[in-house]
Amino acid sequence: MNGTRKILLVEDNLADAYLTKHVLNSGTVECDIQVVHDGEAAINYLLNRENGIQIPDLVILDLNLPKKDGREVLKEIKNHPKLRRIPVLVYSTSSAVIDISQCYDLHANCYYKKPFHLDDLILILRSVEQDWLKFAQLPTKDALEVHTTVS
Repeated sequence: MNGTRKILLVEDNLADAYLTKHVLNSGTVECDIQVVHDGEAAINYLLNRENGIQIPDLVILDLNLPKKDGREVLKEIKNHPKLRRIPVLVYSTSSAVIDISQCYDLHANCYYKKPFHLDDLILILRSVEQDWLKFAQLPTKDALEVHTTVS
């Protein structure tokens, strides 16, 4: 893996956003993490590439967000031809079967339950770093621009 990984963190809880950013930035993979605090801002960020904003390599998405909830954001990302290939990791306090099922039905790439203990948070985010930022083969920017239809 070469270069800095771009991450969009969609999180309305300031403490969770801070901790997530801190743990990922202290890892072995160089990250550029942009944080937005509501679902509407997430979609606006992803669609506003005019001001030099690049499509992120990964989206970490909370479910319970103001203005537009995480399920709506996930649905819009996965239904948009230029965004659908971006891996979306849902990161939520909910362990409800319905929430997990809905997210996978909407094509989430992974679902993590937010832990209560800092040590567990660090373990989860180190796993994200290793699995999704270091070893996973993510779509290139060119591949994100290709429009294909699957039949």
